[in-house]
Amino acid sequence: MSDKRKDYISWDEYFMGIAKMSAMRSKDPSTQVGACIVSDDNKILSMGYNGLPVGCSDDEFPWTREGDPLENKYVYTAHSELNAILNYRGGSLEGAKMYVTLFPCNECAKAIIQAGLRTIVFECDKYADTPAVIASKRMLDAAGVRYYKYNETGRKVSIIL
Repeated sequence: MSDKRKDYISWDEYFMGIAKMSAMRSKDPSTQVGACIVSDDNKILSMGYNGLPVGCSDDEFPWTREGDPLENKYVYTAHSELNAILNYRGGSLEGAKMYVTLFPCNECAKAIIQAGLRTIVFECDKYADTPAVIASKRMLDAAGVRYYKYNETGRKVSIIL
């Protein structure tokens, strides 16, 4: 009989926790999103968060949500899912799983499908009724990408940094 610890976190808790920690790197004042890509044998392949491309100063580009398109964040920021895909340097992501704190938009869904990811585990789907997410789900369904909502366990984790 083993005396191993019984209260360790599950793989889903672990990887969603990493996605949530990644989101905390975002400089966006209104929405922080994180993603973690894992192999089918539970190895972390890549991570990402929403933010500006490398070389674009967080202090020189806008973070507002309103106004002239060239003076708000939407035309400049890269989403966490795309960043996680682009951050990967190991070859193919074929068959991988992505944990993400917000359901992917249509643009991220295209990248997810093209990269060969097969499963998405999402925490929140607050934009479910928007054309971007409706289109995303239509494409993911057509491409056979499985997605499901993360089942929150209510477990609290405290980390002193």
